[in-house]
Amino acid sequence: MVDAAGPLIIIGGHEDKEHDRVILRQVAKRLKGGRLVIATIASHEPDGYFESYRQAFADIGLTDLVELYVNERAESQSPEALSLLDGAGGVFFSGGDQLRISSQIGDTPIEKRIRELHRAGGLIAGTSAGASVMSETMLVNGPSAESYRIGELHMAPGLGLLRNVIIDQHFAERGRYGRLIGAVAHNPRLLGIGIDEDTAIVVEEDRFLVIGSGAAYVVDGEGSTHSNIAEARAEQALSMFDIRVHVLSAGDTFAIKERRPACGGSDNPSSLQK
Repeated sequence: MVDAAGPLIIIGGHEDKEHDRVILRQVAKRLKGGRLVIATIASHEPDGYFESYRQAFADIGLTDLVELYVNERAESQSPEALSLLDGAGGVFFSGGDQLRISSQIGDTPIEKRIRELHRAGGLIAGTSAGASVMSETMLVNGPSAESYRIGELHMAPGLGLLRNVIIDQHFAERGRYGRLIGAVAHNPRLLGIGIDEDTAIVVEEDRFLVIGSGAAYVVDGEGSTHSNIAEARAEQALSMFDIRVHVLSAGDTFAIKERRPACGGSDNPSSLQK
């Protein structure tokens, strides 16, 4: 479920910045005229990130942007950093290392201000690392393009803006099916959501809409009947039975609480079509 009133736009990475810019247009649309704060915190070397977004958004008419970056956690306490969020309509977390976001701003005045903005209806968006950090438990790293083996996954607390899910990005492109299933095996209460590049889910209330050129994958282990994750030795391949996988493309929706997909068209919630 969404932790607040505002929408979330969670992007699988490498969103189009030069052509139709479907995802960036949705960011601008749901910003509703306010300033957009580009948070480049996830990057160890942020040079160039802000400029690429400044140009991409300017081309679609959004010019009121500022960059928020903290190199050290202490900077999250500074009045100068906090002032960048004054009057903001939304925050966009860029890519990099999701652990930098949670470790640098978690439980700081910046995080508090972002939550306040979200509760007031503000937009929070994130791409790549900025997508992973949205959930309460986030994937930090693990092998791609192979079956999950016990002990190979590293997870950490995220910002928790979207509860009861765990998110992976660059999904099909990097073959991350095994590691997302492995993450769900650790806690089948969580829905696993894998998002392709140039693809996003737009979360409003308890539903999300898929936009962009790829797909979103939902792994549901709630009804699983067997898993060896607690008994198997380290490096053994995961065994898990009776899990469900949904594949959604642009226009499809998913009810998070009910764990049910719906095809595009008339089944889309009206609140997501605006």
